[in-house]
Amino acid sequence: MLGTALSRWTMSYFTVALVFLVAAQMLMVAGYGFPAVAAETPETLVLVHMVTIGWLSMLMCGALFQFVPVLIAQPLRGERLVLPALICLLTGLAFLLAGFLQLAGVFDTGIPLLAPAGTLLPAGFLLVCGVLGGTLWRANLQLPARFVAVGLVCVLVTAILGALFSLLLSGYLPALAVVDFRVQALPVHIAIGLGGWLSFTAIGVSYRLLPMFMLSPDRERATSHVSWWTGVVALLLTALASPIAAALGKVGLAAAAGSATGLAVVLGMAALVLYGLDLSFFYRLRKRRAIELNSGAAQAAFLALALSGVLLLALLATGTLEHHVGALLYLVAFGWLTGLGLSQLYKIVPFLTWLECYGPVMGKKPTPRVQDLVIERRGWMWFALYFLGVMAGTATLLGDQPGLFRAAAAVTLLATLAIVAELVLARLLANLPDDKRLPEGASRPRLFLPTLP
Repeated sequence: MLGTALSRWTMSYFTVALVFLVAAQMLMVAGYGFPAVAAETPETLVLVHMVTIGWLSMLMCGALFQFVPVLIAQPLRGERLVLPALICLLTGLAFLLAGFLQLAGVFDTGIPLLAPAGTLLPAGFLLVCGVLGGTLWRANLQLPARFVAVGLVCVLVTAILGALFSLLLSGYLPALAVVDFRVQALPVHIAIGLGGWLSFTAIGVSYRLLPMFMLSPDRERATSHVSWWTGVVALLLTALASPIAAALGKVGLAAAAGSATGLAVVLGMAALVLYGLDLSFFYRLRKRRAIELNSGAAQAAFLALALSGVLLLALLATGTLEHHVGALLYLVAFGWLTGLGLSQLYKIVPFLTWLECYGPVMGKKPTPRVQDLVIERRGWMWFALYFLGVMAGTATLLGDQPGLFRAAAAVTLLATLAIVAELVLARLLANLPDDKRLPEGASRPRLFLPTLP
């Protein structure tokens, strides 16, 4: 990792992502979107896509631009396309959110704003996949990179389905107007987006980051390979079974599709169990006995992932999945994905800042340690508060208490703001003594833009 070139725009992606996370949480506290209104309303769609695209996807793209070269020990190909991808994604997301507000009646321009979103967002993700896929293409893909490769396919599928939704709502593609996209395509859009693009990719990156940060054995295990295969089959069944059966319109095929979906759930649960065994292996055999905050807080995110699986099975068993799907998605998005994202940012941002600032003088001048850029005893409190807020928020959604949910969301917002402040302080080198902050030859990093040559 120390010999890897820094991705110029990774910190910009992280900054955009954190802005959207904070903005989305503010809207939740204000009672905007679900659960104050129905899940299918345009207001809820604004909130959902701020989280899934603005926060989680921007975070994932920024992280992959930095860590895919680490996974395969090769430089990033087509790096000049990273900034155009960011511009396309931001512009497309702006049109998407404006289009949802237009559907909500907030304003009326007479122009369907969802249509350009249906072009710009897929174009942005295509650029991301082009850069990352081109980097992976000729490499000997080890297991973590194979998880990422599947995730890239999933984001293209998710983006294409989203584009079809946008164009259909804009009045285009009249031939598809007879298709009930809400029943036939929306579940696939959600499952492949959250389960494939975001979760499968996060699992793959964690297979490399956790051993690296905890000094654990990083050899490939049989459980890891089986987890990959079962996860891939589960994603394929989820993506193909229901749409094919719906298109053919036969009762027998519809029943077969239901069985395929049930098999996908079983395989997905098996993949999670095997992943849990690998996580236990990493933590038990780590050489760094004093666990750092990023690895400690990640344990709470892994617990949220396990609880999400248990909750899914419980809702399926009781027939209440449709009624409580919002609580499940909230736990996945904020407990598992956001929890893991924030915990790893707490290490990645200081790590990249250290490389940017002190890498040029490493071995020539005394430099602080990476962990000196943050104050972990203060950070533990914020992460504990964050996960308590998420658990409370999930409980209030299960109990149909939107007022209490806003209070729980306020707790997570407070914790998130504190964690973001810690990241900014690390970026500014504010936690270092004046005499150790900038040795001769070191350069102060810019907050979120690339350092000038």
